[in-house]
Amino acid sequence: MKKGFIFLCSLFAAVASMAQERKVSATMFKEFQPAVITFSDGHKLTQPLCNVFLKNSTLLFPKGDYTMEANMDNILAVDFADRKFVTINNQLAYLVDSVGNDALFCVELFDQETYDRNLRNNINISNMSLGDQISTTTVDINNEDDYKLPVFRHFYMRLRGEYVKVHERDLSRRLSKEKRSMMKRIMALPDFSWQRESSLLQLLKAISE
Repeated sequence: MKKGFIFLCSLFAAVASMAQERKVSATMFKEFQPAVITFSDGHKLTQPLCNVFLKNSTLLFPKGDYTMEANMDNILAVDFADRKFVTINNQLAYLVDSVGNDALFCVELFDQETYDRNLRNNINISNMSLGDQISTTTVDINNEDDYKLPVFRHFYMRLRGEYVKVHERDLSRRLSKEKRSMMKRIMALPDFSWQRESSLLQLLKAISE
């Protein structure tokens, strides 16, 4: 039983270590800032204060005393001063770089379930008393970094006008035989990683028309 518990703790730690970044805030930007919102019918709206909610990568904006979450069904793109987003599967994906008409995008999300589970795993039951009522003493061994949100990056490519999840299987379905061979050559490089932007941009250049 003890070995099983240790294995699970190690597994959760490994999952958390895969996060590209750990953030204190649940929003992409430290402060709300102006943005131009492009809607699906083509009209644009300048919103003075906006941010991106990392729980599900949606647009946030203040309304009175509340922070509102936008209906992503109607939003096509959002442009901040230093970062441009498009909506992919109802999530805001920011532009990493482009190659001609093709481009690489990234969706950043924090995993609430993994975060909560990691915190629970670091709370030890140090004493238990069995009487008329069960009482326990717990010790929280989480450090400051443990309370930061693990943020994971999910990449997409725009290939010939279509958004494709960056995964070998998904890309292969949309590539010619020649382009699939080029993709495999890039994947075989010793420093290639599906989570490294430079690797994915190298791949995009190889398979772009």
